Order: sequence, then C-alpha cells, then structure tokens
Amino acid sequence: MRISRLYICLYSLCWFIPPREKCVEGQVCVITGAGSGLGRLFALEFAQRRATLVLWDINRQNNEETAEMVREIYRETGSLDSVQELSLFQPKVYTYVCDVSKRESVYSTAEKVRNEVGNIDLLINNAGVVSGRHLLECPDELIERTMMVNCHAHFWTAKAFLPKMLELNHGHIVTVASSLGLFTTAGVEDYCASKFGAIGFHESLSHELKAADKDGIKMTLVCPFLVDTGMFKGCKIRKEMAPLFPPLKPEYCVKQAMRAILTDQPMICTPRVMYMVTFMKTVLPFDAIVSMYRFIGADKCMYPFLAQRKESTNNNESKTGI
Repeated sequence: MRISRLYICLYSLCWFIPPREKCVEGQVCVITGAGSGLGRLFALEFAQRRATLVLWDINRQNNEETAEMVREIYRETGSLDSVQELSLFQPKVYTYVCDVSKRESVYSTAEKVRNEVGNIDLLINNAGVVSGRHLLECPDELIERTMMVNCHAHFWTAKAFLPKMLELNHGHIVTVASSLGLFTTAGVEDYCASKFGAIGFHESLSHELKAADKDGIKMTLVCPFLVDTGMFKGCKIRKEMAPLFPPLKPEYCVKQAMRAILTDQPMICTPRVMYMVTFMKTVLPFDAIVSMYRFIGADKCMYPFLAQRKESTNNNESKTGI
C-alpha cells in the first residue's frame, strides 16, 4: 500500500514538474505506417532530434516522400561546430516496403534492418487501418485485415525486435492505439476490437518486462481521441457537445505523444478528458454509460462516417464497373 501511494505521489508531481526529456540522437527508430498521417509526423519529430529513421510502409511512394522530408530536416539541422564533429555522426533514413499484416513480411523486413542498419532502439507501432463498414456489411477479409494490421502486427514486430532489446536490457516500444481501445461506440466493431487487442497486448508485455526485471526497456501506450487525419472523416457528435470533444489536430497529438515517449511515460491519453471518460466506464453501470453516450451523441457518432464510406465505395464500384 505504501509503495502504491509513493507511485501515485510521484506521478502526481509530473503534472507540476515536467520530467526531463531523454536524448534520442543517434538512436535507431523503426516507425510502421510512416508514409502518411501520424507515422509521417512521428518521423519528422524524431528527425528533428537527430535520430536515425527506419521507415516502414506498404506504400513505397508515400514512404519515400516521408524520407525526403526527413532528409531535408537533417540538412537543416546538420550545422555542427566543426567538420570533424559532423563526421562523427550523420543520421540517416532508411525506407522499407512492408505489409505489417503479414508476419513473413515483418520478419524478413526486420532481418534486412538488422543486417543493413543494426540494432534498433525504438519501435513505434503506428500502422493502422479502418474498414468503415457496419459489421453485417463488412466482408470477412476486411475484418481480418483490420485485426491483422491494428493488432496482430504488434506481435510480429515485437517478436522480431524484442529479443535483442532483452539481451541488452535497452529499448522502447510504443503502441499507438486509440481511445476506441478503451471505450467503444457503435458501427466500428472490428476497429474497436483491434485496438482493445493492441492495448491488451501492450499491457501484458509491459507486465512481462517488469516481472523479468528488464527496467531498461520502456513501454508507452498512446491513446488519442479522434485525430483529424481523414481516417474517420464525417464522424459527428451532438453539436452542443462538439466544442468539448473536437477532433485532434495530428500535430498536437504527435507532440503530446512525443513528450510522453521522451519522458518514458507509460501511457498518454489526449485530450486529458479521456482519462475521466475511461474512469467513468469502470465505475458506472452499462445502462448509465449508454445514457451518457446518447446525451453527448456518441452512440451513433460513427454513422455519418460509415454512410460517407459506403457512398464512396459505391461510387468507386460504379466507376470501375464492379
């Protein structure tokens, strides 16, 4: 009990005394889904801190665009005191085409990284997809892909890179999940299930590392509210409540996540009101949660998004003659 109180006090102090950020200069950072969205922004943030970037994405062109942005940052921040200092460390960026839903692709790409780059220090499991269809309208293949990309891929990347982290007792694994992995809403069953799975995996692995006394390996869970990346375009809650729960700007989301990563924070929810929502879910009966959802319009907030996706799919099918 005393130890629990001590940790509560220590974490409470972090609200008033921000912990010092660690240096990641020269460290090797693997980012999945780096070709766009949050993955690209994570890459740019780590590049500004002079980390060596290993970018994974299924889309080669998008991934190369991110890599060029990273190289531009390296060029802009490459002014050191002398040519000798510049030769000591020159961060690089490596790109790999990888379908993280396929474990063979993950394992073979990880082997290339070990041979061509070396040991990694940070693993950012960011890649994610959404089917955007009601359960009974969603093909089984799309459900399986959502689960494989959003959840199963975390198992494969961890199995690929964790052994060396354990050997060295050094590393940092980041799980980019979602607030929809802490509480749910209607219409996105596959997405919610995949994010719940990713969070369960992350928490279990965190406990396993603690039980093995591998305190040199850090874990950070990132659970943002809806991020304005276009993934859930059209999602709406009750207009009177909308100012309290606006979609997060991607830049803000990544800035908050970076602060958590660089201070070895175990978990970060954005905005902070998500902590309260999660707490309420654990103490209130289900019917009370339903009433709260209906009051703020969260019970059917995904329906406009699902309708837009359905219309877009139908239009694409009609154009291609399917």
